[in-house]
Amino acid sequence: MPRAIVISEPVRATSAVVFAAPHSGRVYPADFLARAVVDERVLRSSEDAYVDLLLASAPDHGAPLVTSEVPRAYVDFNRAADELDPALIEGAPRTGLNPRVASGLGVVARVVANGRAIYSGKLSMAEARARLSRYWQPYHDGLSGVLDRHRARFGRVLLCDVHSMPHEALNGHVERGAARPDIVLGDRWGASCAPEVLEQVEAAFKAVGLRVARNAPFAGAYIVQRYGQPSVGAHALQIEIDRALYLDERAVAPSADFAAFRHLMQDVVKAIAAIDLGMPSQGLAAE
Repeated sequence: MPRAIVISEPVRATSAVVFAAPHSGRVYPADFLARAVVDERVLRSSEDAYVDLLLASAPDHGAPLVTSEVPRAYVDFNRAADELDPALIEGAPRTGLNPRVASGLGVVARVVANGRAIYSGKLSMAEARARLSRYWQPYHDGLSGVLDRHRARFGRVLLCDVHSMPHEALNGHVERGAARPDIVLGDRWGASCAPEVLEQVEAAFKAVGLRVARNAPFAGAYIVQRYGQPSVGAHALQIEIDRALYLDERAVAPSADFAAFRHLMQDVVKAIAAIDLGMPSQGLAAE
């Protein structure tokens, strides 16, 4: 069975930054594969595949790396525990549905990429709660612990919650004639991260030649909403990387550019780990 959380700590913590890759899990439970009506390759289309490997150098630069072996199609750590889809889970409430749940991408996903159904029927509420208890809760307990320890040690902390986006996700979000971004930084329009911190992260990507956009089409979901409290020195950014830079999306396998892009990301990780978070920001209105 997959491990809910894997924490790679540095030998010596010298950075107030915590890197995380919550959607790179690729250990699929046998009973899940047996129950799914699509094959494993289709299920894997939901992964932020190999982002954990792109961030693997973080402990070398004094920063912890938090990952999971749990596939996103099984449990989504970037959703709240109550984002239960009544179209999939028996007894889930139908009131107050948000667009993520309505589209089948709740904490237990109903669909994978391009809206393909994972199951032929519904899941029981007991099964959904068992997944949350076994995987979702330990992941967030562990991540919370790492962030709390770092903020106690350094007086502030930055969570870089790193994901990858399908290349086609930007279709319709780039103005005609404009350069297509490689990276999208989401700070929930200023609510989860102080602007001076965001600017330093943006500069780290631009320094290696990557084009960066902010908040569109990804402003940040549950994780940065939960952990980003810049008024008390807790900053959080959702970072989306265009998969076309390193991945064969159809095969869900590293592309010919993977090694070169991984090397480039080592420079980015080093630069981010070294940024100055300054003193905790006070009284940000966006909170």
